Amino acid sequence: MLLNLLKSKIHCAVVTEANLQYMGSITIDSDLMKAAHILPNERVQVVNNNNGTRLETYVIPGKAGSGVICLNGAAARLVQPNDIVIIMAYVFMHQEEAEVYQPLVVMVDAKNKIKEIRYIEYENQYN
Repeated sequence: MLLNLLKSKIHCAVVTEANLQYMGSITIDSDLMKAAHILPNERVQVVNNNNGTRLETYVIPGKAGSGVICLNGAAARLVQPNDIVIIMAYVFMHQEEAEVYQPLVVMVDAKNKIKEIRYIEYENQYN
């Protein structure tokens, strides 16, 4: 049996653009993608802290160092520039892996520059 767990997230990123005319996806600064171990075309969930919407889409890399977080296509209707979002990637793993896995969190500042990278640590309830 495989479980679906949080792999990594970019926490409290600022939406820089919303482009209704571009074919769907989310454009993310490739430096942030690399830091969060998110690959091009990977499925992500985006949670908008400003209005509570949640959506799923796939990632396309943006210019490294640009700080770009742009929701494209229909998803552009669910965000506004300057909204705060959490971008989460998930992974399937076996229970044995899941019991010791620690998700990666990339904390960013108001310009979407990396402030901190850390792992979420939980007390292991299975030991």
